[in-house]
Amino acid sequence: MVSSFVIGLLSIISPVSAGVKYPDCANGPLKLNLVCNTQAAPEARASAVVAAMNNNEKLANLINNAPGVSRLGLSAYQWWNEALHGVAINRGITWGGQFSAATQFPQAITTGATFDDVLINRIGIIISTEARAFANNGRAHLDFWTPNVNPFRDPRWGRGHETPGEDPFRNKKWAEAFVRGMQGTGATHRVIATCKHYAGYDLEHSGSTTRFNFNAKISMQELVEYYLPPFQQCARDSKVGSIMCAYNGVNGVPACLDPYMMDTVLRKHWNWTDSNQYVVSDCDAVYYASNVNGGHRYKNMNYNSAIGASLEAGCDNMCWATSGTQPNPTNAFNARTFNQSTLDKALVRQFQGLVKAGYFDGVDSIYRNLGAADVNTQLARDTALRAAEEGIVLLKNTDNFLPISLNQSATQVAMIGFWANTADKMLGGYSGTPPFGHDPVTAARNMGITVNYAAGPLTQSSFDANAAVSAAQKSAVIIFFGGIDNTVEKESGDRTGIAWPSGQVSVLQRLNQLNKPIIVVRMGTHVDDTPVLALNNVMAVLWAGYPGQSGGTAVMNLITGLASPAGRLPMTVYPAAYTGQAPYTNMALRPSGAYPGRTYKWYNGNAAFPFGHGLHYTNFSASIPDFPKTLSIQEIISSCRGKSVYLDQCPFTTVSVAVTNTGTWTSDYVVLGFLTGNFGPQPYPIKSLATYKRLSGVRGEETVTAELEWKLESLARVDGKGNTVLYPGEYTLVVDTPEKTRVSFTLTGEEFVLDEWPQPPA
Repeated sequence: MVSSFVIGLLSIISPVSAGVKYPDCANGPLKLNLVCNTQAAPEARASAVVAAMNNNEKLANLINNAPGVSRLGLSAYQWWNEALHGVAINRGITWGGQFSAATQFPQAITTGATFDDVLINRIGIIISTEARAFANNGRAHLDFWTPNVNPFRDPRWGRGHETPGEDPFRNKKWAEAFVRGMQGTGATHRVIATCKHYAGYDLEHSGSTTRFNFNAKISMQELVEYYLPPFQQCARDSKVGSIMCAYNGVNGVPACLDPYMMDTVLRKHWNWTDSNQYVVSDCDAVYYASNVNGGHRYKNMNYNSAIGASLEAGCDNMCWATSGTQPNPTNAFNARTFNQSTLDKALVRQFQGLVKAGYFDGVDSIYRNLGAADVNTQLARDTALRAAEEGIVLLKNTDNFLPISLNQSATQVAMIGFWANTADKMLGGYSGTPPFGHDPVTAARNMGITVNYAAGPLTQSSFDANAAVSAAQKSAVIIFFGGIDNTVEKESGDRTGIAWPSGQVSVLQRLNQLNKPIIVVRMGTHVDDTPVLALNNVMAVLWAGYPGQSGGTAVMNLITGLASPAGRLPMTVYPAAYTGQAPYTNMALRPSGAYPGRTYKWYNGNAAFPFGHGLHYTNFSASIPDFPKTLSIQEIISSCRGKSVYLDQCPFTTVSVAVTNTGTWTSDYVVLGFLTGNFGPQPYPIKSLATYKRLSGVRGEETVTAELEWKLESLARVDGKGNTVLYPGEYTLVVDTPEKTRVSFTLTGEEFVLDEWPQPPA
């Protein structure tokens, strides 16, 4: 047995606040140890670290604020660092001096609207470069718990804006690009990324149900086809360094105690065993899995039993956040809730990630030279602005009202709303300190525009609109900034409705009576735009989400034509009545009776705006000149042998789409390819995103060719057991929404299982 007294002293160490201190492999206690041998395999080096520790030291380091092992030259280490859309403020990061700011890109929901994976990869590279620079200078550590890849299933979810959107395929591709950018592609990783929250997590609080006790009941078919694909990408295909298990349960088992999800699926079926990898719990998830008020009370386990069950199931590090919830691994070990082999395995997995990140490689290793000069570079600033411009979606543009020419001598502009002059509202959750914040009012004035500013309400209906009316009366054009922000949609808080805030609608109705043109810029995520669209003087509507440090500049660049809109909605904009038709806790996707279904794939109602909607300052046409009419499943599979380890990742026939800009305005264009047809298990999705590509700078009257690459995963369907199957039948690829062109083809032969899904225990 291990001394509880010894570990008790270690367990009360306050959370780590200083940044990483690299071990001294040249002169420190480990200098002759295998761990310092850069030619050895990462697992062997990690095993050597663990072998040098005694059990007291091992058990103390199973939590996020690990005390390290001073006698081995291992300093305290904080596994909890955040960088969702830029290095963020949290307990693992110390800000100050030359590291008082970091680039704050648009939130994930806005970059999800770009459909530009080259850009997403570049964002990941810049964020991880800045994060590594913070770490090298003792202001951060090497593990960053990002990205959030859960599909945005329900419009009420307070954390939906942290995700790329509602489509699992889009989230997969976004995650692939971002993780590759964060970790890099070489033998050493810039930082260790963490895909979260595994799995079925998209609820914070609904009545008495919270994220701490919610049991997500999900059919095997929908679990595999919708909730898991982004995590499959992260684990199996991208070999992300870490996965975070969620607060909620899935089909009766808390996620962080579930050996089926964490071992059978994650490590065995997805082969997540040959990379630097560890599972970390969401903070206090293990605590709330146990028999505590507000938690799962799973099998009436006490905290020690839950700790043991989580480690035995495959969770390697326990995060705690709340006073009084710190886990005591020693007590759990002494109670025999987990064994020695499990303890050692958890530590090896954690240190293997640090080995891969060059933690033990010395001062001359790659990435150790990154410093303050690599933070807030001009490239980072330019990329943040470009990302904001690409992610803004033009929802309405009556009579081509936008873009408009605004200048100080000719035009006064009213800029009204709580968003208009508040730069920090543009950042979203999990943000850091940006080098600057360009709100729309500041951006407009920097352009030489005369601005008449007035505040607007956030939600309240009893708002005095006289100042707004006065500003509008003096102006030729009104720009109204509304929607919601992350004081309304946030972690630990969900909304009950998605109607436009009544106070904002009242102000807009007053402004509409002035018979002056109104541009509405909507921020945040879901609100039903119907009452705004009904106002006759609302000429244009833009959605910007959370556009980051350069959000105001990006908005004004689009309005004035310095940039062209080409973003596409990464989510369905539901009518306000939807929340009364779809119980929040119903995880089913398919419609049934009065239940309308979820996401564009299944929703059978009338959306205010559909997934993929987005207008331009010009028009585009598209055609598919040639594509095979019939293909054989057996020939496809035969040709795939040896091309990919996994058959679902085998490339399918590329589709060439000729895209013509039929207007005069140069613009980007996102080619969206949706698959529909008569094949596979019923009921069918209405359509499913199968492939996409963003074309840059298509000039007026120019025709360019988009080569749409896709894989068998886009053609396959998931059956009731979770198997991924390529079915014979009639297939149609539809380009764009609304449709611009289509091509139909037939797959012949026998159905073929691309991925046989492991079944859960009875």
